[in-house]
Amino acid sequence: MTPSAASSGPDAPGLDIPVVTVTPGGTATTSLTVRNDSDIVEAYSLEVVGDCASWATVEPPRVSLYPGTSETVTIRLAPPRSPEIRAGEVPLGVRVLPTEHPESVRVPETTVHVEEFHELHSELAPRRRRGWLRGRYRLAVRNQGNTPVQLGFTPGQAGEELGFAFSPAEPKLEPGESAEVRLRVRTGKPVWFGAPVVWPFTVNTAESGDQEEVRRDETAVRPPLDAEFVQIPIFPKWLLAVLAALLALLLAWFTLVRPAVRSAAKEAANEVVQPRPTPGGEQDGQTPGTGSGGGPDDRPGGQEPDAPPGSGGDTPTGPGGDGTSLGGGQQSSATIDLQTSGGETKTGTYRVPEDTVFGITDIVVANFQGDEGVLTVSFGDRKITTIALETFRNQDYHWVTPIKIPENATVTVDVTCAKPGTPATGRQAEGCHEVLNVSGVLSRTKQ
Repeated sequence: MTPSAASSGPDAPGLDIPVVTVTPGGTATTSLTVRNDSDIVEAYSLEVVGDCASWATVEPPRVSLYPGTSETVTIRLAPPRSPEIRAGEVPLGVRVLPTEHPESVRVPETTVHVEEFHELHSELAPRRRRGWLRGRYRLAVRNQGNTPVQLGFTPGQAGEELGFAFSPAEPKLEPGESAEVRLRVRTGKPVWFGAPVVWPFTVNTAESGDQEEVRRDETAVRPPLDAEFVQIPIFPKWLLAVLAALLALLLAWFTLVRPAVRSAAKEAANEVVQPRPTPGGEQDGQTPGTGSGGGPDDRPGGQEPDAPPGSGGDTPTGPGGDGTSLGGGQQSSATIDLQTSGGETKTGTYRVPEDTVFGITDIVVANFQGDEGVLTVSFGDRKITTIALETFRNQDYHWVTPIKIPENATVTVDVTCAKPGTPATGRQAEGCHEVLNVSGVLSRTKQ
């Protein structure tokens, strides 16, 4: 009443399934022969089980056989071109379930060889940077292939005026993993005056080391990224005009104004010290206006001769005080590592310290196992986002205006684990494992 056992070999009838090789994004087929060795008419339902079930089908999915007859069905494999379909050997099983005798179910198995494919996505920002001697850029790289790769970066420039530095220089990325590489471009000589100088350059991202010997798809070959560094002069053009005007003023002062001022001052001094004529009618040998008459009180206003004008007044003082302003804060980050058992919900928190305010500008959520479930991120009483775990491996959010969280408030992560994923070891994890990193500026509210 059960399907007959088959001899070994891909062409033998029975329940053996030939080994098959498939490329992600393509299709491949293999076959399975089912034979009815019972003495009644039997119907068999065929279903793919195992890791290939989501992208494998059986055609037809149901066969009916007379006693002693057999039929060959086709197993069609169509894995998507995705980093989730890892390269290597994947087990394939087909469950053959008899309708009349379900206790005689059989599950023949085979191995599917999933081929490697390489696909990198890179983006350079900004494409144009201005500076005196150096410029900083961000190179975002994502491994969209199905095998780990180690990357290398090759800059290109028409001359040798620019120097390049990558940090990290050779990152290693797992399938579906992203990385941000810092690029610093530097020139050797400054531009003192004149117009800005534009230095175009390119950056090529490729796999390094032994990966270069691996056969690559045409889609893995990408054109290099174009960018520019605009070297601005140390002194702008308007400064030359200002310096020329100042030089002209100095020349005019020393050649025209200063001699005229000195001549006028000399003439005034000579006029003051000239002797006055003595008029007639002098008495006792004294000239008018001389003698022992006047004292200090005879002077207008009653001022002492040596008293400075306006003496005795109060000198105004400017506003003082030792008031201080709080600093602008410093960069800070916090990581919440949360592990949840299957079918349960757990919460991870980070509490803002006392007397501080946390201005969050970036969050990164990592689902490196490929778990299934729901993740919710909240800042204090505000719910920021709710996302399904199966829709991402790494997710990042950025805000231009920071989201401020007061002291003693919390950053909360709620994870409901529906199904643990499969990490890089190839074995399904016992529970879900997510990591949340929040970063921003931590500012003090009290001195």
